[in-house]
Order: sequence, then structure tokens, then C-alpha cells
Amino acid sequence: MEERPISDISFRKFLAEEKLMGSKCGKCGKLYVPPRHFCYECGSSQMEWHEMKGEGELAAYTCIFVCPAFMAEEGYGRKNPYCTGVVALSEGLRVVARIEGVDASKPESIKIGMPLKVTFLHRGEGDKAKTYLAFKPA
Repeated sequence: MEERPISDISFRKFLAEEKLMGSKCGKCGKLYVPPRHFCYECGSSQMEWHEMKGEGELAAYTCIFVCPAFMAEEGYGRKNPYCTGVVALSEGLRVVARIEGVDASKPESIKIGMPLKVTFLHRGEGDKAKTYLAFKPA
């Protein structure tokens, strides 16, 4: 794997390549997603990239009916809400991400504990291209 610095920029580049990467402490093995420059557990700066499996389960969620402008540009809003959630990864970490493939207009249909698999949302083109982390039902 190409050497990249542990940074938000590198994390975003991995997302664009459809890889969910975290950082792993070379001293105590603690994992972080998003990546951290140093270990909060032991204070080590010996961090390395670690590819996550991209599997987990829904730990918490919210359905958003009043959205920020960039989400409104994607067609979301009061009549077309979207879902954001906390995903408990199989590695034992939790990460916040969009939840796709669920009916956000019927929050009661979304179940805590449902198995999820990572997916990547590519938006825009050229210099404005961005990739967002998301999960969908497995």
C-alpha cells in the first residue's frame, strides 16, 4: 500500500478509492476511525493505516427533515428526509455516517442492531468531486 501521512486529506482520498481506513497504534494496537495522528490510549505517535472490514450494525440514528443547503441540492428536505446514524463497526469502533437504503420518511421501519455494510457516495465532478462515507443494510 502506498505510504500516506495520517491525515484527513489522506482519509478522504481513501474514501474516494472506496476504502474505509482507520489508524492503528503501532504500540498498543488501538484503532481509530476517522484516523488520529497519535494514540489517545498510550500517547504513542507510531500510527499506521488499517483497512476496516466495512461491516457493522446500527447503534443509533436520526432522520433529518430540515437539511443543510448542500443536502437540499441533492433533493432532500421535508418531503424527502435522509438518515444519519452511528454504526458500531465489527472492529469495535463507532463511526457516524449516512444510512442509505432505508425509508427515512418512516423512522419506525429502521431498526437498531440491523446489520450494515459500507458504501461510498460520490458527488460532484472534477475539482468539486467529493466522496461521503455511508452504510446500507447488509
